[in-house]
Amino acid sequence: MKIAVTTENGTVFQHFGKTQTFTVYETEGKEIKSRTLLDAGGNGHSALAGFLRDNQVDVLICGGIGQGAKDALGSCGIQIVPGTVGSVDQVVRDYLDGVLVGNFDFTCSHHEHDHAHGDHHCCGEHGCGSHS
Repeated sequence: MKIAVTTENGTVFQHFGKTQTFTVYETEGKEIKSRTLLDAGGNGHSALAGFLRDNQVDVLICGGIGQGAKDALGSCGIQIVPGTVGSVDQVVRDYLDGVLVGNFDFTCSHHEHDHAHGDHHCCGEHGCGSHS
């Protein structure tokens, strides 16, 4: 199984649509076989679902994510564990141990925070593919 985690400075990045780097773990059972960094290559919002699908990701662990991105990832067959925080290594270990606590009801909208003031604790999936 491949698990991708939105990553910034070794922690879960909180704005899925702005993710620049994913830490990708190849696992077998509860064992981590490999860990690599994957550059998103400037992909954003709507393109990230296809990017993760093309990299054979089975599970995405992330912070904030909008409903449009959830739907796109779901249509790619990627399981999502949203609303997580902490060290990327720890959240993957917790996931594999069956104890990762995510906020599965968490959905955010760009209308609920202010992009101009740098408040990027969540991600809005706008369908436009970019922020203005």
